[in-house]
Amino acid sequence: MPILDKKTVGMYSPLALAFYGDSVYEKLVREKLIMHANMPAGKLHSLAVRFVCCEFQSAACDVIHPLLSQEELDIMRRGRNASGITAPKHSKVAQYRRATSLECLFGYLELIGEGERVKELFEKIWETVEI
Repeated sequence: MPILDKKTVGMYSPLALAFYGDSVYEKLVREKLIMHANMPAGKLHSLAVRFVCCEFQSAACDVIHPLLSQEELDIMRRGRNASGITAPKHSKVAQYRRATSLECLFGYLELIGEGERVKELFEKIWETVEI
């Protein structure tokens, strides 16, 4: 992944950042699960869904919030307040917006070359997981 400068990434829409951040986050979840145990793919998928759903991601925002810089909080705010977010019927709009803010942050950090920061934040989130 080429590293982009902050100014360029800052011009991306928050939903574009969330689109990319969703894949970054899901990849980290899948890596953790596959390293945790060798189990059938169906079981791995069920577990992955549990940790990538908006309810879990929304709660994850509370876990990392105290660790974030002002810049990171601003990126999350952009993601949370983005227009055009349509929450699925099974979730609450507030949770879906918070999940989008987390994905926006992960997308932003990954694109500016802060993959280690993404991993650091994800590790804090993963500490809350019970499999």
